[in-house]
Amino acid sequence: MKKNILVFRALPADQLARLQAVHQVTVADPKNDLAAFDAALPQAHALIGSSHPVDAALLDRAPQLQVISSVSVGVDNYALPELERRGIVLCHTPGVLDETVADTVFALLMATSRRVVELATLVREGQWKKNVGEDLFGWDVHHKTLGLLGFGRIGQAIARRAALGFGMPVLYHARRPVDLATQAPDLVGRATHTPLAELLPRADFVVAMLPLSPATRGMLGAEVFAQMKPGSIFINGGRGATVDEAALLAALDAGPLRAAGLDVFAKEPLPQDSPLRTHPRVTPLPHIGSATAETRHAMAALAVTNLLQALAGETPTARYDKGSV
Repeated sequence: MKKNILVFRALPADQLARLQAVHQVTVADPKNDLAAFDAALPQAHALIGSSHPVDAALLDRAPQLQVISSVSVGVDNYALPELERRGIVLCHTPGVLDETVADTVFALLMATSRRVVELATLVREGQWKKNVGEDLFGWDVHHKTLGLLGFGRIGQAIARRAALGFGMPVLYHARRPVDLATQAPDLVGRATHTPLAELLPRADFVVAMLPLSPATRGMLGAEVFAQMKPGSIFINGGRGATVDEAALLAALDAGPLRAAGLDVFAKEPLPQDSPLRTHPRVTPLPHIGSATAETRHAMAALAVTNLLQALAGETPTARYDKGSV
């Protein structure tokens, strides 16, 4: 039996065709056509897309909804208790983006430490007129200590790049130690589970890869930044709202931080009046962690597979559960 699928963010043509071959499909991005999106909700049995809040009010307008397939790993846009209460299945796309996000985060770490964007701008603006002096020197990455906040699949992929590629000792803080022998044998002897209060003053780079939850919202505030090593660099590739951005700015201006590299922000796109946009020691990126052609296609393919499986009464490949992020 054909179901009504509402696609609320554009999918690759081949993946959209997979849905259209089996079900009735409406494409309506609320950012571009909110009226069409709202009109399709009452008949929708399934939603697929990303980057649009799905709250109780929206769910009230979709009484036939059975499944949501998010083209993302994070699920902070979804009212999880409401989905559970209503028996709506939520799927997401873990795994397929791990290596790509790790590439991005490590590239951001290196660009921030070596001041790549700042110095490239110097050249582009015609200000490179002599050999750079100490005032424009960057700082080494190799053999420095990396501190990871969060040590899931992506955190472990970052750790491999650091430890195996750059000879960096890795300290990680997570709710519980990871059994490296079974989950990441190449990191045995190279990554150490470390209490937060010990990690912060030892790490030359602190990389946050935390999911957003009530426990982590605003977790990285003044108290945390004050414990970081003088001259350290902070990188956030997890969720923007885990950081108290005012406290981060204070730590850059008057505290221990040398610089920060940020791919995520509390509000996105970053507001024009945000000091983070123009701060001379911040390297900002527009949330591009998984933004490669190959990975975004793989994410869409997994999201479509999840949706088709759920509508067929099968167990989705990547149904969300609280321990899966």
